[in-house]
Amino acid sequence: MTFKLVLPHLKPHFALVLCIGIAAAIPGTAHGQRQWDSYGGSPGGGHYSPLTQVTPANVTELELVWEHRSGDFRPAREGAPGSRFGDADGPRPQSALQVTPIVVNDTLYYCTPFNRVFALDAATGKERWVYDPKVDTDPVALTNCRGVSSWRNPSPTGEACDHRIFTGTLDGRLIALDGATGKPCEDFGAGGQLDLREGLGEDIRHEYGITSPPAILGNLVITGAMVLDNRRTGSPGGVVRAFDVRSGELRWSWDPLPPGAEPELVDAGQRYQKGTTNVWSIISVDAKRNLVFVPTGNSTPDYFGGLRGTLDKGLDYYSSSVVALDGTSGKVAWHFQAVRHDLWDYDTPSQPTLYDIGRDGRSIPALAQPTKMGHLFLLNRETGEPLFPVEERPVPAGDVPGEYYAPTQPFPTLPESLVPETLSPETAWGLTPWEESACRDQIAAARWQGIFTPPSVQGTIDFPFQGGGNNWDSPAIDPGRKIIVLRTNHIAGIIHLIPRAECDRHPDAHPQEGTPFCVTPDLLLSPWGLPCTAPPWNTLDAIDLTSGQKMWSVPLGTTRDMAPFPFWFFKGTPGVGGPTVTGSGLVFIAGSGDHYFRAFSTITGEELWRTRMPTGSSATPMTYLADDGRQIVVIAAGSHWSSPTGASDHLLAYALPGQRTASGEK
Repeated sequence: MTFKLVLPHLKPHFALVLCIGIAAAIPGTAHGQRQWDSYGGSPGGGHYSPLTQVTPANVTELELVWEHRSGDFRPAREGAPGSRFGDADGPRPQSALQVTPIVVNDTLYYCTPFNRVFALDAATGKERWVYDPKVDTDPVALTNCRGVSSWRNPSPTGEACDHRIFTGTLDGRLIALDGATGKPCEDFGAGGQLDLREGLGEDIRHEYGITSPPAILGNLVITGAMVLDNRRTGSPGGVVRAFDVRSGELRWSWDPLPPGAEPELVDAGQRYQKGTTNVWSIISVDAKRNLVFVPTGNSTPDYFGGLRGTLDKGLDYYSSSVVALDGTSGKVAWHFQAVRHDLWDYDTPSQPTLYDIGRDGRSIPALAQPTKMGHLFLLNRETGEPLFPVEERPVPAGDVPGEYYAPTQPFPTLPESLVPETLSPETAWGLTPWEESACRDQIAAARWQGIFTPPSVQGTIDFPFQGGGNNWDSPAIDPGRKIIVLRTNHIAGIIHLIPRAECDRHPDAHPQEGTPFCVTPDLLLSPWGLPCTAPPWNTLDAIDLTSGQKMWSVPLGTTRDMAPFPFWFFKGTPGVGGPTVTGSGLVFIAGSGDHYFRAFSTITGEELWRTRMPTGSSATPMTYLADDGRQIVVIAAGSHWSSPTGASDHLLAYALPGQRTASGEK
């Protein structure tokens, strides 16, 4: 019996296709918001719309009203025998469509995995323009673009580029386009673009690119970048830079070095330290407080940190953190570190999400930061202080020569972890007794002393695995009901450090060049490829932001599109893609291994509606009020780069019954 289950690692790493078978408004969101002008629905995230046309009572009437297809997707490419993922001539995964569009002035804007930018009539899906930055995607391992950003001139001149769309590219460029025509804004940088590889020193082109939309704060456009993991110690640095939206001039840069440290410059033209933590995910801003909130990854490579310096002043001082930067200078206002000396690729993956909460008769400006560990940290966004107690608890030490370890890690007391932190041979799961026994043996043979057990040559279980817990796709916050909704994976992995002398015998290992070890971060699976942890492997979870208590948790997804009939009975199948919440009390999400788009009750977690899509979705939906008066809900369905069902390019729009429009009419 063969199943096809996708257990994706959501930050760029390696393909994990397994054969197995939401009165107060979110900061930056105007009351009565019609459209969706930022990736997360507002500059501070939240994936919330106050629209109430679609309700729990009528959501079952939603129908597909238009569809747009870009044609931008590619199949996977098998690599030469012995080649490693990330090598130019090695295996190349298929494309992924993880975009969340934005809607401004009744125009919908989105980017494709090839970095083409489309502008569509938001009511009909008809194309208005398309821009092609002509990115050579052939050497790029992971083709992905999660969104674009919008800036509007507060004093319109009536000239071109009063409205600018900013997009990043997989080859490290930042481009400004006229929102009306799609033509480059010639006054920005060199002919409308900046080369962000400038100042990084020598780098391998396919290791550095922009996959998340830049942030807009006043007249600044701010971006980090993705750096491909586990290649080498001298990977491109993770500098965050702010540019003038009109001229493209650099206004400030934040090189994530420990306080007082200066960058080590070894290459001609290099300005920023190599190997530092990068900001690959989505940045938030608070214009009222002039703060920029960046979620950081961990220093490269991921699984050996012995060369990062010291525990208190090492290169990972700002790793796996949420960092608040002054919007004028880029200087650090505060930072909260979720993982000390991260050796598990537990980088901070989600957009720092802003909300306000009442306590002791006053309103507190807050920030929610999900993590891959399933730890949700709720912080005062002015100070970084936790709203509920956070405990420093002892964690296991390791025995790897040349490595050093953090003796404690921070644990939130509330909310409680979204992923269980216990695993033992006795908890092993299998579809058959034989599989359960095999999983039991694997767990017994590996190191596991709880979460944060360090990587080892013996093999160390990491639970949750490096894809989460939570990832870039969560959370959504309902600001009126004070509810946060997240999608959570419940999968264990296993990390083997391989001594350098033995790496040639492990051609699929990540090289981690410059360290004593290459590494194989795998999933903890049975002989049939099923997870050794019991289902559900994917849940949709809701937490009361006032009390910190979980309200409900439901399995998300089925094996409908992963296994042959009648093996469709598993619930809670791993996926990618987050939730969006509405003022009427709905949660919209795909985010599972099957091809369904669903709506749930924000209050109870009850599934209220679902519809089949042409393929799976690894994107987060959005919703807006079109100029014809209809509330439209949009989801990108183009699969994930690790999906066995293949890549595609569907942008699907749903509304209550009304006039249909031609599919992608031009």
